[in-house]
Amino acid sequence: MNARNAMTEYRLSSWVKMVQDRDSSGLSIKEYCENVGMAPHIYYYRLKKVREAACDELTRVQNNSEVPVSEVFTEVKLSESISSTNIHTNQVCLEVSGLRLTAGSDYPIDKLTELFRVVSCL
Repeated sequence: MNARNAMTEYRLSSWVKMVQDRDSSGLSIKEYCENVGMAPHIYYYRLKKVREAACDELTRVQNNSEVPVSEVFTEVKLSESISSTNIHTNQVCLEVSGLRLTAGSDYPIDKLTELFRVVSCL
């Protein structure tokens, strides 16, 4: 990896942390930006770059037949707010930036992957 790629990776990882911090703070983007002293247009630019990189990586993985798409996602955390009745309904629930998608567990993985790609690029 050359210095330029390393710097890009470093920036993206710090921007991902920024997006995660904002999501976990419960603040609106405007409130978060005011708290950290950042102009909202900078936040939106970084968010766009993170989403583009995620979509590029997903496309790269999908095109690489050696890595099954099911291995792209490595960790699943159950929210404490999920009731025990939801766990037993054989549903897959995906939450991205406050948007919740629910599908039956028999829904095709390729379609779920495509749906996740589209939602994460929004």
